[in-house]
Amino acid sequence: MAQGISSAKEFMMTAAASVSPVFDGAIVKRYADKIRATGKIDPELYDKYNVKRGLRNADGTGVLVGLTAIGSVHGYVISESEKVSVPGQLFYRGINVNDLVKGFQDERRPGFEETAYLLLFGELPNAKDLQHWNNLLDACRRLPDGFKESAIIRAPGKNIMNSIARAVLMTYLNDPEPDRLDVETTLRQSISLIAQFPVIAAYAYQAKAHYHMGQSLMMRYPEAGKSTAENFLMLIREDGLYTPLEAELLDLCLVLHAEHGGGNNSAFTTHVVTSSFTDTYAAIAAATLSLKGLRHGGANLRVMEQMREIKEHVEHWDDEDEVAAYLTRILNKEAGDGTGLIYGLGHAVYTLSDPRTEILRDKARALARAKGRDEEMALYETIERIGPALFNRNRAKPRDLCANVDFFSGFVYDMLNIPVDLYTPLFAVSRVVGWCAHRIEELLNGGPIIRPAYKAVFGQRPYTPLPERDGG
Repeated sequence: MAQGISSAKEFMMTAAASVSPVFDGAIVKRYADKIRATGKIDPELYDKYNVKRGLRNADGTGVLVGLTAIGSVHGYVISESEKVSVPGQLFYRGINVNDLVKGFQDERRPGFEETAYLLLFGELPNAKDLQHWNNLLDACRRLPDGFKESAIIRAPGKNIMNSIARAVLMTYLNDPEPDRLDVETTLRQSISLIAQFPVIAAYAYQAKAHYHMGQSLMMRYPEAGKSTAENFLMLIREDGLYTPLEAELLDLCLVLHAEHGGGNNSAFTTHVVTSSFTDTYAAIAAATLSLKGLRHGGANLRVMEQMREIKEHVEHWDDEDEVAAYLTRILNKEAGDGTGLIYGLGHAVYTLSDPRTEILRDKARALARAKGRDEEMALYETIERIGPALFNRNRAKPRDLCANVDFFSGFVYDMLNIPVDLYTPLFAVSRVVGWCAHRIEELLNGGPIIRPAYKAVFGQRPYTPLPERDGG
């Protein structure tokens, strides 16, 4: 271990010194100004050429670019060419996620492993299949000998998502046939990644906490017979202890984040990268880094930052008028980060309701009661209730707005004493199931490489010899 610590310190010193001193502010700004001058495209051109920015139609609906039999997100219907809002529904392999959750919770057992089986294989397991599947995940959880030291401890990162992506890419080195694209090989790789993601995320956090935050380095081995949620809580906590309610809530979060259709940014990234016939590890690393973005998996961090500000500036959380006044300041860009957004409200597809929010809210209430945080829970529900009307108050064309899953998930993680650094990695621990299912689907159906069109809008010009250029 002494060698590992030394290597880690050397790594960080090298990284800190890697930015060349020639990159002073003036030089960088001069070149950046050149980019601003030459890189901006007239916004009117997007309308002129009917560009579907964000692969969205003018009414906000998504441009149809593919087919999937894995997940379905339903938040509106098109009636007589008009977009009509409906209560949100989420389906995993055709099964309503509400029914899936009710099924395993009524039987008082974890559901993430069953969900992973369903998303990968297209059907629910029977009791025998589920036990065998759980045993298979148990057998795959432990990382290869020396991997933890070489891929994680000796190169601790400041961002866990980057650390996960790097570890995934290094997993390539331990695979005897990493570039094979047949279903059997891809499935073997997928099962290993699904089993190891929570372990990699937990270890990456422990490495960061030790080398960047001065905490003791503590790394346990995952235990057979424990669920993914139970193992994760055990691996990140100093005492390794958790309550049944805590494990149940984390398991529920994993289920609700496991899949969200083929069009979300990270799943689409998986399809795009897979269509080039790259390897599984490259595809999943790409999806991981897509999820890292604040517009995607990092959204619950923005919710938590904004809620922290609201709690600091609103003295009476139970005073709806006082809460509304501060939300109005945020919407008017007088408070918050200046964007005029109430984070956690609104979704690209869901309109009247997000089914994941509906499920998570009830369980969050139970955890808040157990943790003595009822007042905070009430504040969240107040914002959820009054926020949409405040948002639409001065809009010429009001839109249906609901609380998305990010609104409550960060609060749940906070009540579970999960460090903020692990919020987005937890999303990845769950969503890797959907990514792997989408990768297999893309390979199985043999589509062409995904290559949409971009129209060039520059005019042609002659080449100017060096002596004739301005300032030369």
